[in-house]
Amino acid sequence: MSTRNPVVLQQISRPEDVAHELAHALVDCWVDVTNAGGAAGFPFPPVDSDQVRPAAERIVTALDPQLSRLVVATVDDELAGWLNVRRDRDPLVAHWGTVHHVQSHTKFRGQGIGTALMTFLREVARDDMGLEQLHLAARAGVGLETFYGRLGWQEIGRWPGALRLSPNDDRDEILMVLSPL
Repeated sequence: MSTRNPVVLQQISRPEDVAHELAHALVDCWVDVTNAGGAAGFPFPPVDSDQVRPAAERIVTALDPQLSRLVVATVDDELAGWLNVRRDRDPLVAHWGTVHHVQSHTKFRGQGIGTALMTFLREVARDDMGLEQLHLAARAGVGLETFYGRLGWQEIGRWPGALRLSPNDDRDEILMVLSPL
């Protein structure tokens, strides 16, 4: 399925380039995704903007052209999805980055936003950040490994029962890599 209007993708690498409206939209998206059951960093819904805002602010303030990028997708100037990619300064591991908080807004689900974000991320990581591979951890039991697998990611391991969503709901954390970019 595709969106009716084109998806506009952009990367942001400096905190001052995140407009107030975008910062607010990031929080709103994160709240909606989490409360719809999305595995995007807040595992215990419901959440509200007061809980999510500090985490979003930490991501924005850590943006740095060498170390951290925000990748956003918009449709008709409305935030449709976003993610964060970060690398470590340590030269031992500076050749790879970690992807965090991949999410598409619930009202844009099924329209290819996640695929567009992940495809654009690959270009950003390789061409603009000079990365050679990407890593991510995904929650088992919601089909994420299938989604990422279709985009070329490989499962490289699992932490069995690493995530306890409730007393009778332990999930594996799936470790994935995309290499080469």
